[in-house]
Amino acid sequence: MDLAVIALTFVAIFVVELPDKTFVATLVLATKYRPLLVWIGVGLAFTVQTLVAVLLGHAVTYLPDNVVRAVAGLIFLAGAVLLFREGRTHHQADEEEAEVAAKAKDVHGARIVLTCFLILFAAEWGDLSQLLTISLVAKYDDPVGVFIGALSALLVVSGLAAVSGRALMRFVALHVLHYVGAAVCLLLAALTAIELLA
Repeated sequence: MDLAVIALTFVAIFVVELPDKTFVATLVLATKYRPLLVWIGVGLAFTVQTLVAVLLGHAVTYLPDNVVRAVAGLIFLAGAVLLFREGRTHHQADEEEAEVAAKAKDVHGARIVLTCFLILFAAEWGDLSQLLTISLVAKYDDPVGVFIGALSALLVVSGLAAVSGRALMRFVALHVLHYVGAAVCLLLAALTAIELLA
């Protein structure tokens, strides 16, 4: 387990998830339900999805190194393009809030946790953060470090959304976060290309 891999993974996933629908969905759920219960449900969904992504990424490490690097670089580059496009044409949070609120029902206690788990679990399959997690495991061959970094980032982002999401969105424009995430993905793609060509 490498601390540098944990830190790099945390930063990459954090900046990619902050402008994502996950943040908005968690924020909306936290306005409807108790934030702690929302965070627990969302955190459980992220734990399962991060574990699956890490296992897939680890399986990829059995492929030849050049193939792994090339695929990881392409995923980073695709992530940069997607985030840049979302930054230019992002939808207003109100539309996403309405969609999430429509899925949520009046529930209490453990049912809140389960509801939040199911909403985020369904919404996040194939998400950019999951693809980046797979790529980071394949690139660094440190599944434990990537798991810790990715899950920590996801828990921090969802915690921010649950506790202070609305206040944060007043200070930072969503499209700016998309551009920062795109820049991080471009940097990772460039580093991967340099390693591949070296």
